[in-house]
Amino acid sequence: MDRIDAMKVFVAALDEGSLAGAGRRLGRSPAAVSRAVAFLEDHVGVQLLHRTTRSIKLSEAGERYAAACRRVLTDLEEADILAVGERSAPRGTLTITAPVISGEDILRPILDAFLDAYPTVSAKLYLLDRPVNLIDEGVDVALRIAHLPDSSMVATRVGEVRRIIVASPRYLTEHPRILEPSDLAKHQIIAMTHFGLDSWSFPPMEGSTIPRSVSFTPRFIVNSVRAAVASAAEGHGVTRLFSYHVAEKVREGQLLIILSDTEHTSLPVHVITQEGRLSVPKVRAFVDFAVPRLRKHFGRLTTDTKG
Repeated sequence: MDRIDAMKVFVAALDEGSLAGAGRRLGRSPAAVSRAVAFLEDHVGVQLLHRTTRSIKLSEAGERYAAACRRVLTDLEEADILAVGERSAPRGTLTITAPVISGEDILRPILDAFLDAYPTVSAKLYLLDRPVNLIDEGVDVALRIAHLPDSSMVATRVGEVRRIIVASPRYLTEHPRILEPSDLAKHQIIAMTHFGLDSWSFPPMEGSTIPRSVSFTPRFIVNSVRAAVASAAEGHGVTRLFSYHVAEKVREGQLLIILSDTEHTSLPVHVITQEGRLSVPKVRAFVDFAVPRLRKHFGRLTTDTKG
């Protein structure tokens, strides 16, 4: 059996979450998929997958091997593209990841328009509120909101977002004024994991280098951005989120930004891809298509959420 072909089957099984799913994607029988995985396990001498009737799970060795397989297959794809050169048009499956809300509300419409413009390209969009290793997880492009560490990734800045505190006009009318961060301790806080469940930090006061922290007992803890936004807009408390999470409600007057002079510095938004992947036509085409549209969108969001 061809080892490269077996690697493709193995990676397809991981992407689809099952051997049967890999079979459907590749047009092969479940037995053929099982034989390919067994071939690899025999070749390396270790078990790569823990199998059940409905799912598969990577072994520790399988995790390392899967990352290596993805790198090998990516290198082979790039070699083929370099050999073909400029005659190669964008085609194939593009794999993209983004945070959940920015992926749903901002990136997804852009991706839909891109797929309309490039009918020979298909796409997978993984919405995950965690950093993704592009190489190990077989991702072509990521939208990332964070200060980026030095790496071999190619990053294109498309905007910035702020961490802001908001509440509804009705809530602010019915509760004590919030003039400084310490006042928050007396209010109903709608807390989310990413922004602090029992305290929020603030930049140091003028003349100090020590960040400020305000502790509180949250009235409501939720792990959904949309739920936190809705609860705050309906007047049930104060919440802290990213500016793009609440831009629409702020624009409509359902939420007001408070303590805008005590915000942390903005976080950059980048489109990132692996070094060398921009030579792949589908990746280059998407980056060229998405970057100006993302810059326009995040620029408008910045204007909409000025406190």
